[in-house]
Amino acid sequence: VQLQASGGGLVQAGGSLRLSCAASGRTFSSYSMGWFRQAPGKEREFVAAISWTGGSTDYAGSVKGRFTISRDNVKNTVYLQMNSLKPEDTAVYYCAADKFPYRDYVPRVQALFGSWGQGTQVTVSS
Repeated sequence: VQLQASGGGLVQAGGSLRLSCAASGRTFSSYSMGWFRQAPGKEREFVAAISWTGGSTDYAGSVKGRFTISRDNVKNTVYLQMNSLKPEDTAVYYCAADKFPYRDYVPRVQALFGSWGQGTQVTVSS
């Protein structure tokens, strides 16, 4: 599957952004999707994930209550709505697709994701 992330940019602390990730190449609706981020000098980390049905989600503790992941299986797109942004949210954000379809839990481990988008930069100024 090919993934194309977009929606990043520069925003002031407290602001909002919505990231989008458009998928093509296989049956998007059968795969869990996730968002990860990598800040300068740090390892890539889990942000959020959503099941293939859209009925279950999982979040990193640092973003829970501020970020919302969702998906539109008609548009083959997964979204990450980011509210109350903080300078520490500054990173390159990557979307990723599960290696296997119909997983019965929401994955959050990077090794479980097999396809990655190119990343979109999010910068939050203080």
